[in-house]
Amino acid sequence: MNPAGGNSHILSVEVTDMPAAGGRPPAGFPLCPHCGGSGFAVLFSGSDRLYHTTARRFEIVECARCSLLRLEPQPTAAELHEFYPENYWWAPDPSVTGRLEGVYRNLVLGDHLRFVAAGLEEQHLEEPRPVLDAGCGGGSFLAALARHGFRVAGLDFSARAASVAWRANGVAAVCASLDHAPFPPETFRAITLFHVLEHLPRPGDYLDAAHRLLVPGGRLYVQVPNAACWQFLLLGARWSGIDIPRHLIHFRAADLERLLAAHGFRVLRRKFFSLRDNPAGLATSLAPELEPMSRRVRRVVESPAARLAKNLLYLALAALALPLTALEAAAGSGSTILIEAARQ
Repeated sequence: MNPAGGNSHILSVEVTDMPAAGGRPPAGFPLCPHCGGSGFAVLFSGSDRLYHTTARRFEIVECARCSLLRLEPQPTAAELHEFYPENYWWAPDPSVTGRLEGVYRNLVLGDHLRFVAAGLEEQHLEEPRPVLDAGCGGGSFLAALARHGFRVAGLDFSARAASVAWRANGVAAVCASLDHAPFPPETFRAITLFHVLEHLPRPGDYLDAAHRLLVPGGRLYVQVPNAACWQFLLLGARWSGIDIPRHLIHFRAADLERLLAAHGFRVLRRKFFSLRDNPAGLATSLAPELEPMSRRVRRVVESPAARLAKNLLYLALAALALPLTALEAAAGSGSTILIEAARQ
């Protein structure tokens, strides 16, 4: 595979011939988080193109044994903290431009809402159980789900995000990670993980936690960027789904389905298009300086008129990207993968 589109700077590095005594790699040598293999090919390097949190360069590598793509070197927990600014999530804004952003966000969230609600309506539970959104941010998705009559709860690693979910959207939310969530087993009918697993060095830990927290037959909704999409093949390091250095693992559909099966889940449905993510993702790849959250995270100083103009330009670019991303998804190569799976 050559996701950088044949760029001449791609390297091929074979490291399996560098064992320590006893045939094992040296202590601390990077191993694949899925198969434990020590060989990999370096595809390309890059830095934080979107939020500019660091000038440090990282490599995207492909495991020689199982072909999983990942970031190397993997950041430490302390380093990762520095790569997530405190305003790294969408929050309500009372300004005119902010209200327009909220209208747009609620519109495109309808795509996620319909997919999840369709699965929940097929469930037949003896007693009602809530839906948990892990990585809920300000709670806008859960608020929309609650308006459709579902009980909801949120969880986020950011205390500020959990607080906004409570205050602005009326969503009960706690500050925690899913693998340390303060809930008893079999609490939830469904758990959503929208753009969460790619941020984790050990995504299997979250899947084990989800399995424990779901009722038997409970639904898990997982969305990640799709490393087999056309955009990655064409754009390589400029594809926004790479998001160096926050995305630690880059999944193809087969990678994700293999991981889900290994942790006790059966895939029910797949979806390769997201109205919220696919067109906007291509717009961000082409013009990261226009992306609204990036400008907010980087604290770009701009007048209300300039902010509105940039947002409208970004929206126009996303609208132009819609036909291409829809075609890409129809071919099974959309820039995101959304999977509904059942706990076995």
